[in-house]
Amino acid sequence: MDGSEALDLARWQFALTAAAHFLFVSLTLGLATFVTGLQTWAVLRRGGRGGRDAERDARMVRFWGQLYVINYAVGIVTGIVMEFQFGLAWSGLGHYAGNVFGAALAMETVVAFFVESTFLGLWIFGWHRFGPRLHCALLWVVTATAYLSAYWILVANGFLNHPVGYTETGHGIELTDAAAVLTNPSALLAFGHIAGGGLLTASFFVAGVSAYHLFRRRSPEADTALFRRSLRIAVFAAPPVLLWTAAFGGVQLSAIAGHQPMKDAVWKAETAEIARLQAELVERFGPGDYVPSEGLTRGAALVMLLVFAVMLYAACGSALLACFRRAVHRFRPWHLLLMAMVPLPYVAMTAGWVFREAGRQPWVVHELLRTEDALSEMSAGAMRTSLTVFTSLFALLLAVNWWLLLRTARRGPGAVALGRDERVPDGEPSTGPEPLPSY
Repeated sequence: MDGSEALDLARWQFALTAAAHFLFVSLTLGLATFVTGLQTWAVLRRGGRGGRDAERDARMVRFWGQLYVINYAVGIVTGIVMEFQFGLAWSGLGHYAGNVFGAALAMETVVAFFVESTFLGLWIFGWHRFGPRLHCALLWVVTATAYLSAYWILVANGFLNHPVGYTETGHGIELTDAAAVLTNPSALLAFGHIAGGGLLTASFFVAGVSAYHLFRRRSPEADTALFRRSLRIAVFAAPPVLLWTAAFGGVQLSAIAGHQPMKDAVWKAETAEIARLQAELVERFGPGDYVPSEGLTRGAALVMLLVFAVMLYAACGSALLACFRRAVHRFRPWHLLLMAMVPLPYVAMTAGWVFREAGRQPWVVHELLRTEDALSEMSAGAMRTSLTVFTSLFALLLAVNWWLLLRTARRGPGAVALGRDERVPDGEPSTGPEPLPSY
């Protein structure tokens, strides 16, 4: 009984902390791409750097960049904490599949904590020190490594869902085909889906924050112009990004039937097929329940699809409204809708993650290692303490992150410290000879 309770607690700990960490990742990926696009556009049109449009573009980069930096800084702490979980609660996974699984996590650590963090630091502190092109190139490296970091995580997760390129030994599994692991369809399809989900999260976030300031009608004219432009960019980006995300999600659902037929049967509620697969798995692996939680698996899939439908109607309708300048500035019910839509990408992506992970049970490495066999030798009391500490820490980090994000977003561009030249009042064009990235 103690072992069963410890397993349940360990699964809850991983589920809660992984889902919380992913809330940071999705916004970080999307905002990094959004800010990189803004800064690249500002650099390309530097010929009019003294004009109002150029100053507005520079302030957009700084405002949304500050929100990105806040989310990244707090999110990276949750990533560090996540690493402790594998050694603390899931040592069996490391012993059995560490030669394959651990290599991908190690590469992610190198990319995220060394390359990405270094270049982000150069970008943050490089304003007014580097020329505009070099400063923008730094952010391109940051964004590229952010996606590379996500890719390595999905290589590890893709192997858990669809093991390829390995051989079994007396003490576990060993890597035999690195190319097969790196091009695992379970990883590549998930990567496309996650990339789209991150952009979608940022689109709804930018649109919601912009709508908040337009709804209040208290911002200076320069800030109002900034938020009108931000809202239009975000709203026009949402429909194609949503369709991209849905396309990769649909292909993943089709692929599930091939490498995870039990999950496919459960979410489709095919009772006869579930019974047939259960009998087949008992014959192959011995007695046991090989049917994942139907409530979690099917429920998460339905939530994901329902939220997608709501977002699709809202995104397409918003794109039509954004074609009218007066609606962007004056249509307050629409502003309220955009603010209310901000959490929906988080809900959809969390539901998708639950579907992906819960549907794999009772396996931690599909049809190779059961979840109960991956658990560390910990008592239920120790696991309860660990769960309390981890969830409390993550809850605190989430609260701090959203307080900082909302506080910074509410205060607007005038209070942003990122990239500010102390020699020039905010909102006024620089006339100095320095290579100032005001673009």
